[in-house]
This record gives sequence, C-alpha cells and structure tokens, in this order.
Amino acid sequence: MSFLFVFKYRFCPMMNPYTIKKQLLHHFVQRPLFPLPATLCNTVRHMFIQTQDTPNPNSLKFIPGKPVLETRTMDFPTPAAAFRSPLARQLFRIEGVKSVFFGPDFITVTKESEELDWNLLKPDIYATIMDFFASGLPLVTEETSSGEAGSEEDDEVVAMIKELLDTRIRPTVQEDGGDVIYKGFEDGIVQLKLQGSCTSCPSSIITLKNGIQNMLQFYIPEVEGVEQEMETQRSHCCSGCRRIMKRGFKT
Repeated sequence: MSFLFVFKYRFCPMMNPYTIKKQLLHHFVQRPLFPLPATLCNTVRHMFIQTQDTPNPNSLKFIPGKPVLETRTMDFPTPAAAFRSPLARQLFRIEGVKSVFFGPDFITVTKESEELDWNLLKPDIYATIMDFFASGLPLVTEETSSGEAGSEEDDEVVAMIKELLDTRIRPTVQEDGGDVIYKGFEDGIVQLKLQGSCTSCPSSIITLKNGIQNMLQFYIPEVEGVEQEMETQRSHCCSGCRRIMKRGFKT
C-alpha cells in the first residue's frame, strides 16, 4: 500500500487536483497578450462623439470630432437618397431613423416621432458612426454637393444672394443642425430649401419671412420675396426657426 501511495503522488503529479489548477493558472498568466487591432485602438482612444440638442426635438446633432464634409453639406431625407453614402445607408438601417444630414463637422439624425426615446437610439447611432470612421471608407462614393457653387452664368443679383446666404445665413442655421440651400431666383422670388433639423417645420415660414427675407431685401432691393421648396413629408413643430430668427444671423 505504501509503495502504491508513493508511486501515485511521486510519478503521477497530474492526478493531484491542486497541481492541475496551479498548472492551468501558470499557463494562463504566462500566455502572451496580443495587441488590439489598430482600428479598435483608434476608435477607443481617438473617437469621442458628442451630442448637441437642436431646436427640433426630433433631431439630434452628433459631433464626431473629425471633419465630415468640411466645406459642404448633404441631405438624405429618405433611405433611397442615401445610395451615395455608406454611412447614411447604415444609419437608415437603425429602426426609428427618419432622415440623415451631413454638415461640415457634424451629423444630424432625425427620428420618426417624438414617442421614440433618444436613449434607445443613441447607442446604435454611436456604434454606427464609430465603426464607419474606424473602417476608413469614404463618406460618399460619388462627388456630390448640396450647396450651390457660383456659376459663370450667375448674374450680379444671384451672386449677391448666394454670397449673403453663405456668409450670413447658412452658418447660423448649421449651428442648429440644418442648412439653407439656394434653389433659384425668378421674378424677384428666391427659392430656398431647408434641410436637416428644420425640414418641414411649420415655424420655418417665420424664419423665411421675418429672418431670411428681411435680410435679403435689406441688402438686395431686387428681392421681392422668399419661398420654401416643399417636400411631401410629415410636419413636426419645433422652436428652432423661431429661435434662429430671434437670435439673428451672423454679421
């Protein structure tokens, strides 16, 4: 019996349960730690997305801390309009997202209704934006621009309208997650399109008439009025346009 006892614990140490545990722990501690993928490290260390409320409760401004479109904007009112942007397509896959808007350094996401809680949508939006910037893919697959650049065919009045929009009006609207796009000038009427957080807002008429129209008429006597290019969408009221009009435009 004594010989068997000595044999078991002298020549078969793996039968000792304590030896087995110590051996596994030893191997675990000694195992080399492989570095995280570079994309994940960059995401964790360098991507900090801030959110900013807009006057429209259904729209939220996401600021990734990196350039988005830098000097221009793009509006995606429907999923079909997002075919040129991989990021916009991914955002539309999140349940509850109604529209997407890209600004120079921000992304505005509009939800479908006030009943949807932003706390339920934000985690998926954060993850989508972070994954996209970590991937290194281009924001748009084809060169497009929502802004209206100057044209050689523009007469002096149109050129003045565009300059006033770009320098005084659009920067203020972009601060609230939206934009104003020039669409045309005919018979004294300036056609404009509101994008982003102020899209289809009933208060936008106040901004157009009491804010933008008054400024254009003050500097450009040829302007007789301003009209908004409307789209067939569900309207939702917000105080954004009233706040923009009360605060005034950049001077």
